[in-house]
Amino acid sequence: MNMGSVKKIIVTGSNGLLGQKIIYNLKDNEEVELMATGIGENRTADKSGYQYMSCDIGDAEQVAELFEAFEPDCIINTAAMTNVDACENDKDKAHRLNVSAVEYMIDNCKKYGAHFIHLSTDFVFDGEDGPYDEEAEPNPQSHYSKTKYEGEKLLMASGLDWCIIRTIIIYGVVDDMQRSNLVLWTKSSLEQGKDINVITDQFRAPTLSEDLAQACVSAAMKKATGVYHVAGPDIMSIIDSVKMVADFFGLDKKYIHPITTAELNQAAKRPLKTGFIIDKAKRDLDYKPHSFLEGLKFVKQQLAEKEKA
Repeated sequence: MNMGSVKKIIVTGSNGLLGQKIIYNLKDNEEVELMATGIGENRTADKSGYQYMSCDIGDAEQVAELFEAFEPDCIINTAAMTNVDACENDKDKAHRLNVSAVEYMIDNCKKYGAHFIHLSTDFVFDGEDGPYDEEAEPNPQSHYSKTKYEGEKLLMASGLDWCIIRTIIIYGVVDDMQRSNLVLWTKSSLEQGKDINVITDQFRAPTLSEDLAQACVSAAMKKATGVYHVAGPDIMSIIDSVKMVADFFGLDKKYIHPITTAELNQAAKRPLKTGFIIDKAKRDLDYKPHSFLEGLKFVKQQLAEKEKA
């Protein structure tokens, strides 16, 4: 355990959207020594102010090596298998990355006395009576959500200082633009004149990646424990959020085709209405989420800067 004034933090999944935003939030913080980790090479454009080590979190030996190399005070685990239908179709891989990986990290956190912050999802709920607060009873419906809930329960029973941050549909701009999300998928599809089927009867609260990163950093710096619901303030149907993106970027909505959950018939079952009550995060984590419209302005600005670069 590091007894100095500098906090040593590992961020897993650092090539993903959230992981990258956490790196940018923390890399110049003089109170933090930062280790980023992901699969393969570091895909974050700015490589200054932190270390990077490749690590497959589903491999016990690699996780042990990562902890041994860095001896963290805190880990923020943003890595997971999150493609809901892919999890349904490859249950073993989903279990390895969403459950076994959490076990490996718990074992190593115990060894180094590290604070474990773990990202989870609104999908642990069945969607029958959203929006949900932290006391609501999970009832996962898909293999993805069952593995995420299993990971949560392992952490709750671990005896560690733990913090679970559940979130909903993250959007934003990632450095190499390799990963899509609701906003970028809508924008790019409509710009190309592609027809898209969009769900009418599922309700979510889209979450700006910068807002979520701030909450994760706040949880690390304050050593917050317990469950936190961190999401955007606007709960809306997926089709309404897609139409807002179209209107915001001045794109033609004629390519947007409404479809129900039943008609779409995806491999994994989704909750119909989630959304979170975020008062606890606002109170404890200084969480100040941007509205969806403000978030879209953020995205537009970042895309413009990318085009200039």
